[in-house]
Parts: sequence; structure tokens; C-alpha cells
Amino acid sequence: MTISSMTGYATTTQETPHGSLSLELRSVNNRYLDIQFRLPEDFRKLEPTMRELLSAQLSRGKVECRLNFSTLPNASCTPQLNSQLLQELKTLEQSIQVDMPHAPSLSVTDILQWPGMLGNDALPVDTLHESSMTVLQNTLADFKAARAREGEKLKNILLERLTQMRQLLTTASPRIPTLVAAFEERLRTRLEEALGEQNDERIRQEITLFAGKIDVDEELSRLQTHLNEVERILNKGGAVGKRLDFMMQELNREANTIGSKSVDLEISNIAMALKVLIEQMREQVQNIE
Repeated sequence: MTISSMTGYATTTQETPHGSLSLELRSVNNRYLDIQFRLPEDFRKLEPTMRELLSAQLSRGKVECRLNFSTLPNASCTPQLNSQLLQELKTLEQSIQVDMPHAPSLSVTDILQWPGMLGNDALPVDTLHESSMTVLQNTLADFKAARAREGEKLKNILLERLTQMRQLLTTASPRIPTLVAAFEERLRTRLEEALGEQNDERIRQEITLFAGKIDVDEELSRLQTHLNEVERILNKGGAVGKRLDFMMQELNREANTIGSKSVDLEISNIAMALKVLIEQMREQVQNIE
């Protein structure tokens, strides 16, 4: 399975005998799936069906679906006044003028621009609704393909960061035994000076305690395990954004521990480099569905 970005864009236009249907899908990052529609009034009843279709194929992202319909200049569709709405406006205007005699009357332009005033009895709404769903399906296919292409780029970026982190771990791991041994020797010398050789058992206990506090071999091993899991998730594909986000937290926790336990400048620098790479990965993971 592929990995998809939450950022995408696609648009499709279809000509019909009565006009031009244009549908646009665009999305940005979002924690959950949030679909917003911008539809002409005559197409508003399509929203539940459109939402069901999009929800079945998208998992995350703030998605905007915009549908436009433009009638052909020579289309045999004569606009019709909504007589019922016109009468309702007239009644309302008369009631208002009783209480507000000086209120200006509605102009012809105001009436014609009133939502729902102009209908089109000749417009084959049902046929256009079918065409609209076809346009949505075609646009959705392009939209998903665009998100998949972007997702492949994100995957490659993350795999490259994994490689860089593994190289850092390869550098750090061989230094740990030597660092611990050198620290133990320095600590033993200081403790013998302070406590005397007769407290050998006390010195051994203190050395064991402090050596455990600076030994980051376990953290390095867990970090390697987490890197392997991130790679496995990336290769598995699908809607893995939330899982990867959790793994970034785990990686960052281990890198922080390595930095806090380090008594060596090079290990501290490696811990800092790891944190930079993890932050770069985390930023990219925020884009993954």
C-alpha cells in the first residue's frame, strides 16, 4: 500500500448540453477528516451522498469540495420567477412598512438577486446531479493520485532521515564501553581519595550506581528498534500518520535521555543531531494521512 499526503489538489470540468460542471478538491493537514462543501443551491441535496463517497476513501485532512455550474449562453433554459417566494417577500415588505413607513422598498434588482428567486424549470436537475457525481468520482481519483505522489516524496524523505540516524548510532555505540570504563576509573580515583581504600565495597557500589546512570547503550538499542519500526510502518503503507506521530514521540524520548545521561561531548553532539533529525521527521509526518 502507498502512503498519502494530507495535502492535495485536483479539478475536473465536464461539459453537458445545458452547461459546464466544474468540481475542485483541495486539502490541507488536519488531525481528523473534516470535509467542507461549496455547492450551488440547486445541488445542495447532493452533499450527503458526496460526503459519504469522500469519507469512504479519505481518512484525514481538511478537505474542501467546491462545485460550480455555468449554463451555456445559448442553452434553451428560460429563468423563471419563484412566484411563491415573490408573494412572501411582498407580504413581508407590507408588514414592515406598517411599523416603519419610511423604510425603502425593495428594488427590482434586490428582488431578482434574492436567493432562490430565479429558478429554471427547464434545467434537468436530476441529470445534472448524476453528472456531478461522475465528476466527483473522476476528480477524487486524480486527487488521491496527487496525494499518493506527495506521500511517496514524504516517505523518501523519512527513509533518508532514518539512514542518517542509523549512521549516528553506528558512531555512538562503539564509544559507550570505553566511556563507561574511563568514567569508572576517574570515579574510583576520586572516591579512593575521599573514602580511602578500606571502603572498597562502598566504592564499588558507588561506581556501579553512577556507571548505570551514564551508560546509554540501552537507549541506543531501543532507538535502533524504534527506527526499524518506523521503517516497517513506512513500507507497510496505508493511513499511518497517527502511528508515525506516536513513533516520533518515542524517538524523541530516547534521544532526550541519551543527551541527559551523556558525559562525553561527542555523544552529546550525537544526541543533539538525533533530535534535529527527529524534529525534521516529525514535521514531515504531520503531512501524512
